[in-house]
Amino acid sequence: MEPVKRTVVTRALRIARRVAVFGLCGLGVSPVATASEVKIFRLQDQPGFLGGTLDGISVDSLGTLRLAARAERHSGLEEPFVLAAAKHPEGWVVGTGNDGRVTLVRPEGGVELLFETEEPEVFAVAVGADGSVYAGSSPDGSLYHWAQGVLQRRIELGQTYIWQIIPRSDGTLLVATGTEGKLLEVLPDETIRTVWDSDDTHVRTLLARSNGSLVAGTAGEGLIVEIGPQGTVRTLYDAPEPEVVALTAGERGEVWAAVLASEASQLPAAGTSTSGDDSSEEGTAVVLVEETGVHLVGSRPPGHRGPRSEILRIAPQGEVEPVARLAEDTVFSMYWGSDRLWVGTGLEGRLYSLQGGELVLENDIDERQIVSLLPDEGGLPALATSNASALYRLSSGRQREGSYVSPVLDAGQMAEFGTFHRFGEVPNGSSLRFSFRSGSSAEPDASWSEWTEPRAGTDLSLSTLPAARFVQWRMLAKGGAASPTLSSAELSYRQHNLAPRISKLEVWPPGKIQVPQSFNPSQQIFEPVHPNREGIFTTLKTTDADNVQRYKSVWKQGFRTLVWAASDPNGDPLRYRLQFRPEGGERWIDVVDEHEEEHLSFDVSGIPDGIYRFQLSASDAEGNPKGLVDRRQSEPVVIDHSPPEVVQAQRSGATLRIDVRDRWNPIRRAEYSVDAGEWQDVRPEDGLLDSRSETLLLPVPEEGSFVVVRLMDAAFNRVTIDVETLRR
Repeated sequence: MEPVKRTVVTRALRIARRVAVFGLCGLGVSPVATASEVKIFRLQDQPGFLGGTLDGISVDSLGTLRLAARAERHSGLEEPFVLAAAKHPEGWVVGTGNDGRVTLVRPEGGVELLFETEEPEVFAVAVGADGSVYAGSSPDGSLYHWAQGVLQRRIELGQTYIWQIIPRSDGTLLVATGTEGKLLEVLPDETIRTVWDSDDTHVRTLLARSNGSLVAGTAGEGLIVEIGPQGTVRTLYDAPEPEVVALTAGERGEVWAAVLASEASQLPAAGTSTSGDDSSEEGTAVVLVEETGVHLVGSRPPGHRGPRSEILRIAPQGEVEPVARLAEDTVFSMYWGSDRLWVGTGLEGRLYSLQGGELVLENDIDERQIVSLLPDEGGLPALATSNASALYRLSSGRQREGSYVSPVLDAGQMAEFGTFHRFGEVPNGSSLRFSFRSGSSAEPDASWSEWTEPRAGTDLSLSTLPAARFVQWRMLAKGGAASPTLSSAELSYRQHNLAPRISKLEVWPPGKIQVPQSFNPSQQIFEPVHPNREGIFTTLKTTDADNVQRYKSVWKQGFRTLVWAASDPNGDPLRYRLQFRPEGGERWIDVVDEHEEEHLSFDVSGIPDGIYRFQLSASDAEGNPKGLVDRRQSEPVVIDHSPPEVVQAQRSGATLRIDVRDRWNPIRRAEYSVDAGEWQDVRPEDGLLDSRSETLLLPVPEEGSFVVVRLMDAAFNRVTIDVETLRR
């Protein structure tokens, strides 16, 4: 045997990859930034790879791509919808819509029409031990029996839907129905008996067990129940999802169940649906059966945020264990064979198998829904599909060729593309070829570049790929004695650098500062013990070494605070420079440089009174050889350290008129106190304290009283004056 060629050539590289995988587990497509600001699109797990388009490629639970099991389109059907299917001694029986036909598909490929129902849809078919065919039609709930080439009888059950039929050896039939949610027994003499009235909307699926009991799944409440041979009923599971869509038996006595909440199921979660009636209560999904066909709205209730589908294992004793979830796929069918559980889904026509408790994507069929999985040779399933209608057969071998196209990868903006790294194995006789294309529209169209193959090598250079915002890669796989595999793929890119954007620059009122939420003045020093020797601005720095990211506002005399918001289109780290200058000045002077936070509280006592402007610069130079800068100026800021002053005081009868003024800010408070008593407001002559010049009216105090007046401006500068000095 020839040695296997490997694309991963060193053990160190394998270790490095494992570290990256564990660090980003479950991320799917993940842009990863490095120190040089080169970023990476990485596909490395099953959810990530499932975002692409697979043709003849499978994906296991670890996210490894390989050639899929061979699936051959056995035959196509004229009817647009396959709604049900069952194994027949001469092939497979298929129930369809919109013409209510029941057909037989033979192993050699022939398709034979057995009969047509009077109703448009056939949601249930079954085959008896003697080859008789039973079909349930909707929306009038009629049961048909075909045998020996002749339609034997039609029985009206008085139900809207017939979902499943189980023939018994004694000639009786068990029938699951809706919308009254009843399990019926139809005797050979056409007597109809209710075995179980579920009180739910639909009895959706049935499974007969070898011990004579039945397992039934409902839709509306999502119940799984066991019905004993004597008619006793016990609930095995109450699912959070509203619909139990499929049941199948395992080889060790266990039962597998699929529950779902999906917009693509065949029935409503609640309520009654009638032909041609599109009315429903608000929030209730409906399915309409009309002359034009089946309109699937689904059983996903409003506000449901869980997965579309979940697979459960029910032990022989009745214990229920969730084993797998499908976030985006709707389960339509299940089958046990070849030592595994097979799961058929929509809306992408995916066939999964459950191996070791993990789902493996075995194949991705062109048709949109795998409606039924049926017994075939070697324990493998045959696939009945809808949209369009067809029947597929699997073989034990793998596809000889397959392709995978990645999801469209968004660099966020115009970017240059670097190299493509792939990890996997390419056995002798097999091959993997990669090609790439790029464009600036979210959906590939004629404006995109052609698929381009880079030069061969472990790392594929994309230097010839046109710069663009979006990129996509394609893999073509060919098998030899064994399939090639791809377990991880990385595509590097570097965005064209764009300048940062400052969206806000705000100056807070005087004295309002911002400190960490954990700031505790009794434990942390923030008062400067001496002037800042590096400049006139003292900023607040606590002794807390933690990287505190929550802040609170407090007040500190003589300080000002600026807060801002900035972002970088490339996600580069930003550094800030804050400068100031007097209004009308020409030269900007630094307050702080290389600042990382989006706020700064600093002491302005070193700046003379006046009007100033501040300028903020945001730079991305740390992550770019040629950094770009955005700048923004503040509104005029008044720096005021001077308190109000008294211009003059005059007595007018029993009132002392005091004229006061402030050079820079309005006067905000005027109070007086007599003999150290409580502060009382001084009445302004015009009734409002709102300007820089005010006349205050103070009752003339009695002789010998100790009276003081306190004034404060909008910058919180205060002065206290002895009234006695004003009366002289």
